[in-house]
Amino acid sequence: MSTPLLQVRDLVVSYGKVQALHGVSLDVEAGSIVTVIGPNGAGKTTLLAAIMGLLPSSGSVRYSNADMAGQEVEARVADGMSLVPERRELFGELTVENNLRLGAFHRVRSGERRADRDLEPIYKRFPRLRERSQQLAATLSGGERQMLAIGRALMAKPRLLMLDEPSLGLAPRIVRDILHIVAELRDTGVAILLIEQNARAALQIADRGYVLETGEVALSGAAAELSASPRIVETYLGFGGAA
Repeated sequence: MSTPLLQVRDLVVSYGKVQALHGVSLDVEAGSIVTVIGPNGAGKTTLLAAIMGLLPSSGSVRYSNADMAGQEVEARVADGMSLVPERRELFGELTVENNLRLGAFHRVRSGERRADRDLEPIYKRFPRLRERSQQLAATLSGGERQMLAIGRALMAKPRLLMLDEPSLGLAPRIVRDILHIVAELRDTGVAILLIEQNARAALQIADRGYVLETGEVALSGAAAELSASPRIVETYLGFGGAA
């Protein structure tokens, strides 16, 4: 049995005296989509930030069978980990194309000369970004901004892509488009850890799911099994799947 690309064991994160995560464990296999669902305040964003090294934590984070303890964020990016935060954090005063180029910054800095060639595959995956390539990022719609945030992350050539609420604030049709693109990325071999409040949509594209409640894993299993769980249906999939 192969070792998961990402292994999180007994992860604990505290904000002062308040413990936000209580011994969270999860696995992400290479080339799979794993989703973490749960209510607001459950610790989902905290989980991604700790895995990325943005927050201090205890427990174990292993990526590509290497212990990430003490690894700076820049080193994790260079190793193939990318995070698209909930706020997207684009550079609004720069063009779409320059935002994309910044995604490959660490590759260029390390002497790689092929980064520019990766613009074309991004534009092919996101035709709207090609049309908007010389526009300032600040002028984009919400859906276009999310496409740009994902495209910029892909310019780093990640093996693990972490997405924090990619559907947040978007119209249902745009949500379907974004999650369809996420599902297609799995076919390229990228592993995806997806934080998503739209539980129904997330479980439809995921291979495995975890339910995070008050900083702890309350349930986990194959996405199809979770979708059929009476507790999940009642709590997260009722009333059209809004969560």
